[in-house]
Amino acid sequence: MINLSGGTEIMGCFVLPSPVVPLKPSTLWGPGLGMDVDVFDDDGRPVRGRPGYLVAKKPAPSMTRGLWRDPERYIETYWSRFPGVWYHGDYALIDEDGFWYILGRADDVIKVAGKRIGPAEVETIVNSHPDVAESACIGYPHPVKGEVIVCFAIPKPGRSLGPEQVRQVKEMVAQRLGKPFEPEAVVPVRDLPRTRSGKIMRRIVRDAVLGRQVEQTPVLENPDSVTAVKEAAEELKKLMR
Repeated sequence: MINLSGGTEIMGCFVLPSPVVPLKPSTLWGPGLGMDVDVFDDDGRPVRGRPGYLVAKKPAPSMTRGLWRDPERYIETYWSRFPGVWYHGDYALIDEDGFWYILGRADDVIKVAGKRIGPAEVETIVNSHPDVAESACIGYPHPVKGEVIVCFAIPKPGRSLGPEQVRQVKEMVAQRLGKPFEPEAVVPVRDLPRTRSGKIMRRIVRDAVLGRQVEQTPVLENPDSVTAVKEAAEELKKLMR
């Protein structure tokens, strides 16, 4: 199975492997052919060994030239964060061996007591529990830490997520990522909103949990999942009291 990272706006790939290169689990090996991509910190400097923002330092032949009847929005969205550099909006990491990880959308990043983490890092661990099928982790407001991590997890068929399973999930995350990133709550949910290509829409999860207006979007494959998340959010409120 070949994984890659690209975008509708470039009609191609930023990062991808091929069948003839070595890989680590969940990595994308490195830049696509002809792509000058990097990972920047908040100040626009390349970073290694810690998460940052996926950028393209030079245009690609298939990169869009603008947005229909809205050129200002195009510049603001893609070219203003780091002047002259394409800001893709993904959170990424290049490890000590040069392998690339895509950690999720930058606007999904959770900030716990000043420490940032991509939700995909937490979800990978949560999903490795034998009773968990899928999960979505978001930042939940906290008066002291700013945000804490809460996870909504779909149990595997015939399985359940009771207090013991929840304890195990929390311990797994704490052991792998450190105690500060241990989820404050792990809440069972019967479904999660996803696109037609299967991507979980954390933004919709976050809006539903925080009581915001949930945007109606045609790419949502399972609209009933919003109700499922809202029901789980009621359970979360009880746990957070």
